[in-house]
Amino acid sequence: MAMIIPAAKGQTGIPAGFPILMSGRMEIIEAAFAHLLELATVPGRSHSSDTVRTYAEHLYDWFDSLEQSGLDWRLVDEEMIAAYRNRMLEQPSPHTGRPYARSTINDRIRSICRFYNWAHPRGWVMHLPFRMIDLRITSGRKQSLLAHTNTRSAVTNANILTVAEFEKLPRALRADQLARLFNHLSMPYRLMAEWAVCTGMRRMELCALTVAQLPESKGIDAADHPLIGVPLAITKGGRPRTIYPPIRLVDRTNWYAGEERAALVRAQQRKSPAYAPREFLFLNRHGGAVTRAHLSAVFAAAFEAAKIDGSLHWLRHTFATTMLARLQQIAAGKPEINPLKVLQILLGHSSIQTTSIYLRCVDLHHREIAESIEYLYGEVIPDAV
Repeated sequence: MAMIIPAAKGQTGIPAGFPILMSGRMEIIEAAFAHLLELATVPGRSHSSDTVRTYAEHLYDWFDSLEQSGLDWRLVDEEMIAAYRNRMLEQPSPHTGRPYARSTINDRIRSICRFYNWAHPRGWVMHLPFRMIDLRITSGRKQSLLAHTNTRSAVTNANILTVAEFEKLPRALRADQLARLFNHLSMPYRLMAEWAVCTGMRRMELCALTVAQLPESKGIDAADHPLIGVPLAITKGGRPRTIYPPIRLVDRTNWYAGEERAALVRAQQRKSPAYAPREFLFLNRHGGAVTRAHLSAVFAAAFEAAKIDGSLHWLRHTFATTMLARLQQIAAGKPEINPLKVLQILLGHSSIQTTSIYLRCVDLHHREIAESIEYLYGEVIPDAV
C-alpha cells in the first residue's frame, strides 16, 4: 500500500516535513516527488506547505488506488480516472463514513490532472489522460449583488472529468445551537470556539496563535475599547490580517494563560524536568500544541454530542454572517461604511466575490441571525467559562 512520510530536517534541498510519496515496496514515487517539490520550491510559483500537503494527500489516494488495482500510473487513460471519480460518487469516504462532497471529488480530480499535465511535457507519460472542453456558463445560477463586476467569459475551458457542483450556502449557527455546542467543549477548546466565532479565525490560525500575540487587557475599559486588534502571523495564503476579539474574551484568555495553562505547564515540568512549553497559546492535556487534526476531531465530537450538523468552520460562517448583518445595521446610519468591504478585510478574503456569498445568507436567514447577533454582540459570549 502506498504511503506518505514527512521529510526529516537536514535533507538537502527538501523542506522539513515535506510529504514524500512511497510505494508499497517503500520506493519513492519519483514523478510525484519531483512534481510536489517543484510546487513547493520554485520561485514565483511556490505554494504553501498546507497546499502542497493537500496535493500530496490527493496523489497518495490516487497512487494507492492504482497500486491496489495493479495498474501502472504511466498507462492511465481517461476511463480509469472516470472510474476512480465514480467510485467516490457512489461510495462513502472510508475515513469519515460520509458521502464525498462534490467539491472534494473535483479537487482530487484536478490534483490528479494537474500532475499528469506536469508529467506529460517532461516525458513521464506519452499522452494526457483527460480532455478539456469549452463549457458555457448559463444564467440559471442566481446572480449576486456583485454580478456586474464579474469579468469572466461566458465560455470557460473545463475538465471533462469534473462533476457539476451545486451551490450550498454557508449558514450561521443559531444562539441556542451555539450554547449547546459550547456546553460540550472543555478547555481550551471552548475558548478556541469563542475566538473562532468572535473573530472568524480559521483552524490553522487558531492552532498557530501564540502567548506572545495575546494582548494585555488589564486596566482596559471594555466600554471605551470593546475590541482589541491582534495581528496574525500565520494566515491562509500568508496575507496580512488583523482580528478584533472582544475585550472580555481577551480577559478570559489571559486568565487561561496565567492560570490553567500555567498550571498545566508546571504539572508537565514536575513529570519531566526536560519539558519545555511550546510558544503556542492553546495546549492539549499533555502540554503539547493543539494540532489541526485533533482540533477538528474534538469539534466533530462536540457537534455530534450537541446534535448539530456542522463543523469547526461553521463558527467562521457564523462570525461572517452575523458580522455582515451588524455592519449593515451600522451602515444604515453611516453610509460611508461599506459592510462587504469591511467583512472582506476581517475574513482575509483575496476577492470580494468570495465574501459576497454572505449577502444571500443574511437575506435568507435574517430572523435567526438577529438572535445570534444579540447572543454574540449583546453579551458577546456568556461570562462563564
